Amino acid sequence: MQYRKLGDTDLDVSVICLGTMTYGQQNDERDAHAQLDLALERGVNFIDTAELYASPTTAETQGLTERYIGSWLTNRTDRDRLVIASKVCGPRWPKWIRNGPKLTPKHIHQAIDASLERLRTDYVDLYQVHWPARATNYFGRLGYEHKPQETGTPVEETLGALADVVRAGKARYIGLSNETPWGVMEYLRLAERKGYPRVQSIQNPYNLLNRTFEVGLAEMACREQVGLLAYSPLGFGVLSGKYAGGRRPEGARLTLYGDYYPRYVTPLAVERTEQYLALAREHGLSPAAMALAYVNSRPFVTANIIGATTLEQLAENIDSVDLTLDEEVLAGIEEIHQGHPNPCP
Repeated sequence: MQYRKLGDTDLDVSVICLGTMTYGQQNDERDAHAQLDLALERGVNFIDTAELYASPTTAETQGLTERYIGSWLTNRTDRDRLVIASKVCGPRWPKWIRNGPKLTPKHIHQAIDASLERLRTDYVDLYQVHWPARATNYFGRLGYEHKPQETGTPVEETLGALADVVRAGKARYIGLSNETPWGVMEYLRLAERKGYPRVQSIQNPYNLLNRTFEVGLAEMACREQVGLLAYSPLGFGVLSGKYAGGRRPEGARLTLYGDYYPRYVTPLAVERTEQYLALAREHGLSPAAMALAYVNSRPFVTANIIGATTLEQLAENIDSVDLTLDEEVLAGIEEIHQGHPNPCP
């Protein structure tokens, strides 16, 4: 395993981070514990979750992911070896969390306390804002439409509450998710001006079909030491090749929830995916390993958040950390990308 610093802290996190949002939906508690055991055996020390999960979330499954991690933690004596990250929901959805979650101090304090209770730990290492309170472009939306009347909770108020969480010892560091360049820089500006903790990471989508992070955010990540925690590195599994030719394997994520994640199965997305699959085959590579190794290699990436529903998938995904793509493969990836960049924003 390889390790990188989280932001400007002295905390070393594994390049492969274990994503857990299938726990409580596609994976039961026993599956979850087996995955956590395997990941730890392979050198993964970074585990990402959220109060929202399992995903897709329902009122019945929300919080189960943290509960499964918590029941696993109760049987361990090495909590200090682990880097556990969770997230507080942004506003407007889902309504069954605190009658509609917000990023106000009251909601943030309620959220962290509930997460710690489910996780059965006294603190999380990284506490992240899952999505912004203001109206902006995230969750697949590229164009920005200014709506000054929809400001949501001010960033300063949210950051102040997160600072209280850190001061109380309930989180070591803070981060963002589904954020924009302006949003990250506003958090950094206020942290410097007010003496609040600075954000150490940004968790946004990044994969061969969606490299929009490179526009604006990549420079910020490098220059400000706010590295990317890349989620959806396989584009909900399509870059593994398991959906090639229109296949829908039983129990697979897009088979079950294709309507929930439509952007990775558009005609253009399918066309570009087939090109990446062909490139991997041409060079004798596993498509999943090639896609993950590309994400691992980017200089602005701190960690690559991988998820799996089987131990076999998980082991293959972790193995990507040992793969270095040669210049010919990288050139082939860039040629495909330039043909029609970011078909799945």
